[in-house]
Amino acid sequence: MMKPDATDREIEHGHAPHAIAERLEKGPQASYVRDWVFGGIDGAVTTFAIVAGVAGAQLSTPIILILGAANLLADGFSMAAGNYSGVKAEKDDYERLRQMEIRHIAVTPEGEREEVRQIFASKGFEGKDLDRAVEIITASQERWVRVMLEEEHGAPKVDHSPIKAGLVTFAAFFVCGAVPLLPFVFGGHVAAGGNALLAATVMTSATFFGIGALKSKWSTAPWWMSGLETFTIGLVAAGVAYGVGALLRGLVGA
Repeated sequence: MMKPDATDREIEHGHAPHAIAERLEKGPQASYVRDWVFGGIDGAVTTFAIVAGVAGAQLSTPIILILGAANLLADGFSMAAGNYSGVKAEKDDYERLRQMEIRHIAVTPEGEREEVRQIFASKGFEGKDLDRAVEIITASQERWVRVMLEEEHGAPKVDHSPIKAGLVTFAAFFVCGAVPLLPFVFGGHVAAGGNALLAATVMTSATFFGIGALKSKWSTAPWWMSGLETFTIGLVAAGVAYGVGALLRGLVGA
């Protein structure tokens, strides 16, 4: 029996006929990784920016907690609502295009057949193969409409749920955004030798890096590079906020 080579070990799914049939029957699955990464990074950045800004202004711990909690709930809900609305707008636009194609097929079927012909001709079909492809596609209205949506309009094959997208965004925002507040929740103070702010910085930095490393699973970048990228973005935002807070403290003090 032959041993699997490196190429075999790198294949992500089976290619036996029954495995292919099962996978194709399920169809492409919706992924909410983007929503989690989007919400997680924004939650950690904005909350830590508030913590750093307030600490830079040397304000009290209760103010950090109040502003941080307000950010978690208000900005988190705003992010979730915005993502929900964006995904829903995409679904509404998909339905608009679907109804348009149904209407066009009913009113100008020959024109729509010509569109199918040119689409498959651009893929290399010609002669009898092209005629047969057009015949097969246009034999079913559902198949015809789906091909036009994907090929002419670039509509996605995967159906995302606006509610799930919003909930995932809010959950990620809240979980990751709560990390910078934890040292202050458990009794840390801004003026206590900077220990609470230092702990918040370390914990949030680890969160940034973790989000980036997790994101690399769905990209071609190495986990450490993706982690460092997110880590850098987050700390730059926090550094700007801290600098603004320190500047305002100096102006108020003056």
